[in-house]
Amino acid sequence: MKTINYSNLDQAKAFSKLETMVADKKVPTLKSLLSSERVTSCSLPAGGGLTYNFAAKQADDEILKTLYALADEQQVLDKYEELLNGERINTGENRMVLHHLTRGQCGEPVIEGDKNLGDFYAEQAERFYAFSRDIHSGKIKGSTGKNFKTVVQIGIGGSDLGPRALYLALKGWAVKSDSLKMEAEFISNVDPDDASQVISEVDPESTLFILVSKSGTTQETLTNHQLVINKMIEAGIPGLKPELHMVAVTSQTSPLASSSDFLDSFYIDDYIGGRYSATSAVGGVILSLAFGDTAFKALLSGAHEADMLALESPSKNAALTDALLGFFENNLMGQSVTAILPYSQALSRFPAHLQQLDMESNGKMVNRTGAPLSYKTGPVIMGEPGTNGQHSFYQLLHQGTSIVPLQFIGFKESQRQEDVVIEGLTSQKKLNANLTAQIAAFALGQENKNKNKFFPGERPSSLIHGKDLNPKSLGALLAHFENKVMFQGFLWNLNSFDQEGVQLGKVLTGKVLGGADDPVLKAYSELLGI
Repeated sequence: MKTINYSNLDQAKAFSKLETMVADKKVPTLKSLLSSERVTSCSLPAGGGLTYNFAAKQADDEILKTLYALADEQQVLDKYEELLNGERINTGENRMVLHHLTRGQCGEPVIEGDKNLGDFYAEQAERFYAFSRDIHSGKIKGSTGKNFKTVVQIGIGGSDLGPRALYLALKGWAVKSDSLKMEAEFISNVDPDDASQVISEVDPESTLFILVSKSGTTQETLTNHQLVINKMIEAGIPGLKPELHMVAVTSQTSPLASSSDFLDSFYIDDYIGGRYSATSAVGGVILSLAFGDTAFKALLSGAHEADMLALESPSKNAALTDALLGFFENNLMGQSVTAILPYSQALSRFPAHLQQLDMESNGKMVNRTGAPLSYKTGPVIMGEPGTNGQHSFYQLLHQGTSIVPLQFIGFKESQRQEDVVIEGLTSQKKLNANLTAQIAAFALGQENKNKNKFFPGERPSSLIHGKDLNPKSLGALLAHFENKVMFQGFLWNLNSFDQEGVQLGKVLTGKVLGGADDPVLKAYSELLGI
């Protein structure tokens, strides 16, 4: 059995070699690297019909070879296999990390006691598939006899961002393919205006609510749950019973699991982290209700395909190559912000999901044993769909004093296929022409004696592309980034699966609401009328 060593990045020989290469100015320019041949050759399959292209990255064969050596030295693939096989990779909470298992088995069966956890996740999926079919057929109706037409998810963080991003990403596909079974809305913010607005726009008699809280004690979620109940009661509709319009996604041990306030409950466990939970019941219930179980199964299939590709050797591994190049930019080139730029309006909330995924996972200053680190870890993630972003923050990306690596996402075809042809060109071709032009402009720049019109170039980017955005390609896209973040955590020797920084805010909020006598908390409380 291979011995797995968890060591800090700065102990790796390959890391020292990379530092020397940068110091000796052996990093090639993009102007010298980028060619049509390189664009053709620098591609790796990413699953679900997607391809990862890294032609516009400042990495020649020698740098890539050294990065792959670093991956071997840090044993990132061995650690991934350990994770898949049920090792307790989440050292901070002494937990397994099993979100990959929600979409298929990549390693050995994971057994806890007499329970096969892969079977458990599959059983829960079958339960919510059957439930969604009963809702769609009208077998299960609202308390006043109306069919359910709308579903509203009440959750926060990973219970909102991932499922919301995936719903919006697939809605256009569903409309075009006649697969939209129910409209979906989301309530996340404890700001009462959020819940109030959503409730005001739905018919309570034909709306199903999903309360998502693994612990069953999430303050924001429970507050919004009660607000929804109050609004339904205030509506004064004869026969309307809130508990017959509510289901829960929670753990089997939470107070919600056995509550009579819910029509049904679907289960997750502590081995599925919030930001990694979109392929569990957290995303599966609402997406199956919105689009049907066939669509959600296709999403899982794409994610599983990407997970299996992430086991490939480094030079054939899209997620690992992406992770290594991002690490190189962050730790060696001093580029500590990454922009996610999907040229697809359907992915409008995908950058927000990736913000949480990346920054909550790898925004750490200590290693997996709690020892301080002497090097940078996770980058800041930002983003917005193109071409909107071009008229917003691209000015800084092109001519600002900081270089921000870019991750473009694009598709040959639009989802809805409702295009306009102007001057012989469709809008989709114009969209992709903009994407193509931006990659070249960022990499190659533009010479001009007028310094206001001079573009230095040398802004690195990658491109994930495919035929169209559908459930399978979306699943692969999601898994690609999840695996990229995981691999970078292994490189930095982090525990990417806890989030103590989030917990601190929750503790202090409790103190404020409890009337804490801390002078600073008290002073700010008075400013805000608490």
